[in-house]
Amino acid sequence: MIPFGLTGAEAALVAAGMVVAGYVRGYSGFGFAALVMLFAALVTDPFPFVPVVILADIFMTAGQARGIWAHIDWRRVAGLFAGCLVGVPLGVAAVQWAGADLGRAVLSVFVLMMCGLLLAGWRIGRQGDGAHVGVGAVSGLANGMAVGGLPVAVFFTAQGVAPVVFRATVIAYFTVLDLWSLPVLWQAGQITRDSFIATAFGLPFMLIGLWLGGRRFASTSPQDFRRFAILLLTGLSVAGLLKSVM
Repeated sequence: MIPFGLTGAEAALVAAGMVVAGYVRGYSGFGFAALVMLFAALVTDPFPFVPVVILADIFMTAGQARGIWAHIDWRRVAGLFAGCLVGVPLGVAAVQWAGADLGRAVLSVFVLMMCGLLLAGWRIGRQGDGAHVGVGAVSGLANGMAVGGLPVAVFFTAQGVAPVVFRATVIAYFTVLDLWSLPVLWQAGQITRDSFIATAFGLPFMLIGLWLGGRRFASTSPQDFRRFAILLLTGLSVAGLLKSVM
């Protein structure tokens, strides 16, 4: 049985999106959840996929742990996580109250503003614990729509974090963010039997993409990584904004 009432063609499109999203996750460390959500939004209500991408993200991190462990900036992770403890419950509640289109539009406009600053060459120095807690709170809010990685990606890119540290640290943070989001989603009634079926069906497609993306990362220069990150953020936010107003 295909979960969430999808037809075969709709499920195939979402599966293709999962391969692309896995590639992006393996290459950059972020953007996976947003891409899955955007592909799903082309054919159905994407928000039942929130627990799917969170469950899948935890599985994929397990496969990457050995390669990233030495490069994780744990102080950054701790600050971000402290903020998301408050942000996640508020984000889940906000999505249930506001609905998909309004939430997507607000997030997309915010990310577009950040991308505009990045494309203009805006940079900041290394930020302290307080800034990380604040960004973590915003990330937690956004994770009500499973896109909590985007504010963190903007934040790290603006600081010029080295690509290998960027990738390892956001992957580590996403793990703790996801582990906190799951019980909040469960309490809100957003995790169902179909959530687990969709995760089981989709995980092989995601893992194929993850493997391909990881191989691409090994040959990436810092300049190419920064350009890719900014363009990816811009494309995702524009797609989300267009979807919210159509």
